[in-house]
Amino acid sequence: MKIIHFSDTHLGFNDLEVLNDENINQREADFYDAFKQVVENIKLTKPDYIIHTGDLFHRSSPSNRAITFALEQFKIIDSLNIPFIIIAGNHSTPRTNLSSPILKIFNSFKNIHTSYNQVYKKIEFKDVAFHTLPHMNDETKALPQIELCEKSIDENRKNIMMMHCSVGAHYLMQEFGEWVYPKDKEYLFEKMDYVALGHWHGFGQVGKHENVYYSGSTERTSLNDKRNSKGYIELTLNEEDSLFGALEVEYKEINIRPFITKEIDCEDYENSLASLDTSDTKDAIVEVKLKNLSSMQSIEIQNSDIKERFSEAMSVNIKREFKSSANDNSVEGVEAQSIEEFFLEHIKEGAEDKEYDRLKNKVQELFASYEEVSDDTN
Repeated sequence: MKIIHFSDTHLGFNDLEVLNDENINQREADFYDAFKQVVENIKLTKPDYIIHTGDLFHRSSPSNRAITFALEQFKIIDSLNIPFIIIAGNHSTPRTNLSSPILKIFNSFKNIHTSYNQVYKKIEFKDVAFHTLPHMNDETKALPQIELCEKSIDENRKNIMMMHCSVGAHYLMQEFGEWVYPKDKEYLFEKMDYVALGHWHGFGQVGKHENVYYSGSTERTSLNDKRNSKGYIELTLNEEDSLFGALEVEYKEINIRPFITKEIDCEDYENSLASLDTSDTKDAIVEVKLKNLSSMQSIEIQNSDIKERFSEAMSVNIKREFKSSANDNSVEGVEAQSIEEFFLEHIKEGAEDKEYDRLKNKVQELFASYEEVSDDTN
């Protein structure tokens, strides 16, 4: 039995305010392209089943473009006559009962099977039972649903558990409603042939569990996610008595826009800038770290001067890292700080990390635009 497991496709995500030739946000288009690659590989592989473990869309009320794209791709998948099981993630689950779950739009497809009502649902076929636990806004409701799942294990079929939550780590991503799977219920994994997870964006096996995997996301939703490798899992369940001995997990990488980090040592700024290699940055998202930066240099060094070196990059984000100094807390040090840095510090005091990361890029782009206009008037 061959199964394709992918997750966290976040259709409709957009960022960086760069438009492509079709006037679509380039990052939004990147996410559509990543999804298409998985669909093309499904057509070639022809698995027995396809599973998606949540966050199909980036928002619970996605744009018309994102919905239209998803319907077109699901129509292609449906035509393959391969059962496709998909659960809701926290991004695709409404925060209140006043909104209709977005996954309902796929209920009319013959081969698409959805699970989204924040309750356990068993989806059965002749040779396998899928035990789905979609995202739940209220973590306290998860335990009785897990117990329902345990009671529903079918010894006459393969059993695959599907969840969108944090497993093996008792910390969260600071997103609305996300929950941690209870440690004392992990014994349930031993009764499953495979446990398919969504929510965390990196591919990997969870702890000592040989059959528990995150497939990871198909694209990056944050510049903090520096994994250049994104893809999906091709899973094979062989007809053997042993649960884990019958399991083969292969990670399949897809092609995504590269993320590249460059460093400039501001203690030797001119030489470090001159020796900067930009040959690998065409169409890439580039982060430039200015290390060992002094307060005075933060005023003198213009973002626009650095960005000129990366003319072929899709986007350039400049991160300033100040060196420690005995004068850091002095009045002179504060006065020498650039308006940009002062503004960013002010934002950071009142924003969560994720919101700060989003605003930081926009602030830096704004100041960079100001610098370029100022340069043109001199």
